[in-house]
Amino acid sequence: MLPFFRGAPRGLRHFAVGCALVWAASLTTPALAQNTQNTQTSAQAPACADCHDVDLAAFAKTVHGSLSCTDCHSGVKAVPHTGEPKNVDCATCHEDAVNSLKTSVHGQPVFTEISGKPPCQTCHGPVHKLMGRDDPASAIHPGNIATTCAQCHASPKIAERTGVHLIQPLAAYQASVHARGVAAGKKAAECSSCHGSHDIQPASNPASRVNHQKIPETCGTCHADIAKAFAESVHGKAAARGLRDAPVCTDCHGEHRILAPNEAGSPVSASNLPKLTCGRCHGDLRVTGKFGMPANVASFNDSYHGLAVRAGNQTVANCASCHGVHDILPSSDPRSHVNKANLAKTCGTCHPGAGASFAIGPVHVSTTQPKNAAIFWIRRIYLWLIWLTIGGMVLHNLLDLRRKIITPIARPLVPVAQRRERMSKGFRIAHVLMMVSFIVLAWTGFALKYPDGWWAAPLLAWEEKVALRGLIHRTAAVVMLASMAFHAVHLVIDARARACIRKMIPNLGDVHEFRERLRWFFGLRPDLPPSPALGYPEKAEYLALIWGSLVMAATGFILWFENTTLRWLPKSAADIATTIHFYEAVLASLAILVWHFYFVIFDPLVYPMDTAWLTGREVPGRTLERTEATVPLPKPAVKEEPKAEG
Repeated sequence: MLPFFRGAPRGLRHFAVGCALVWAASLTTPALAQNTQNTQTSAQAPACADCHDVDLAAFAKTVHGSLSCTDCHSGVKAVPHTGEPKNVDCATCHEDAVNSLKTSVHGQPVFTEISGKPPCQTCHGPVHKLMGRDDPASAIHPGNIATTCAQCHASPKIAERTGVHLIQPLAAYQASVHARGVAAGKKAAECSSCHGSHDIQPASNPASRVNHQKIPETCGTCHADIAKAFAESVHGKAAARGLRDAPVCTDCHGEHRILAPNEAGSPVSASNLPKLTCGRCHGDLRVTGKFGMPANVASFNDSYHGLAVRAGNQTVANCASCHGVHDILPSSDPRSHVNKANLAKTCGTCHPGAGASFAIGPVHVSTTQPKNAAIFWIRRIYLWLIWLTIGGMVLHNLLDLRRKIITPIARPLVPVAQRRERMSKGFRIAHVLMMVSFIVLAWTGFALKYPDGWWAAPLLAWEEKVALRGLIHRTAAVVMLASMAFHAVHLVIDARARACIRKMIPNLGDVHEFRERLRWFFGLRPDLPPSPALGYPEKAEYLALIWGSLVMAATGFILWFENTTLRWLPKSAADIATTIHFYEAVLASLAILVWHFYFVIFDPLVYPMDTAWLTGREVPGRTLERTEATVPLPKPAVKEEPKAEG
């Protein structure tokens, strides 16, 4: 009893106690009500768990943990209940998602039949373990969704039954730059980013996010700036008009296995772009003919850029270097990188000063098209020259070999020291330098033209990291020039060398030597015709060597210092130099194989090798053939005066 009520009347004291009790009851009623509700809820859950194997603690942490059992399992009025409760209807809360699923490709009854689960659980997982999308444990978390989709899309049996064409999308996606981004915790594309979630449609359906015409819009969700540039491009406008032949993102980059452009396996890598990507359309005569486009892939492949790309060079210009990537425009568009007004700037990206003195001119040129008159006729002339020259050499050597087989010539045995000198030390040094440099130049040069040859593979194995082929080729060119310089100096300081080379000057005697050799070939004379030490075979080869070396050096310098060439000369000069350089190399290589190798290796008089280039001494068989006798010139016929009669 409170002290200040002491001595008060009894009725007043009873009234005060009653008021205090009412006040206290008003404070405790909400707490009692809450305790009563908690007691009822906690009593319901254990009652369900008595029969149903549900981890209540784990369920409480799920996205549905705030719901009671009967929120989903409606129709249960008492616990324990009688009969089966109604099927769970996710549409009660997720009506839009369920309606979208019903109209999607996954809403067909066959998919529910295949999975053996309600449609929602096939992707989201067991209903009592559902976690939010942002939870790493969720089946639809960006890091897990590919594996979730692969339950069906990586199954050959399901693919066969449902007609799904791709049965390895998971493996392809996991190798992609997108999957690596997701694994690193970055925001990157996963299955639902491109295909959608509940409203997935077949790619053939115009409403599908991966329908050909909608691909740019879908990719633009993440790549907005690129999508904007693509929409203005010649490809983007064609695709927007519904042209199926027009490429969209996936036609160039691929679908599930999208790699970074600097990866070797990417369709848009420097090595793959011309052939596998751009070349797939621009090299297809059906496509180029249909849309009236020039078929420039072949001319690019034959150019230095194209050949270097095929060889594995990662820094040389490819299609995208000049035409652009996503912003490709017709050459007639003033904004195009390859518009005539912009060519100098575009080429100048790699070749500073290009077009400073002359207009760049045509870029894609072909030696087989008459419209490129200069290189067209150069190629034709060289082809005729090669066939006639090498054909004549083959015929000459076969006739020589035939006669020497029919009429064998015994080779005397002469000690090396007693043999006649044929090549002085200076000539031998120049010969070795020329021989080594020529072989290396031929190997490294033809490896650029024919990079797919087995013999080119060891040289090009390093090309993606180091331009080794070009380095070796240019080094060999310097060695060849050094051999020519050494030869010139040798002639200046050595009188005997000059006297020897003077004998290389053609004269009328060579014509008669050749005529007598032909007569011997065909059995019109029984004995081997007399020949000088340096006859028409040596003269023809020496003069061809000097001429060919000068031509190869001149054209080689034009191609080596291409920036200077493009600054001071029209691009056609480089095209002409390229054509001459190649066909002169073919002619020179065949001449060495057919003419030189016959006379120093396969000729029966010197076989297995003319060792003069090593010892400086002439082999006995050659001495026997070259008698040093001067081929006599025919004397003019003297008409005899008729004798006087008588």
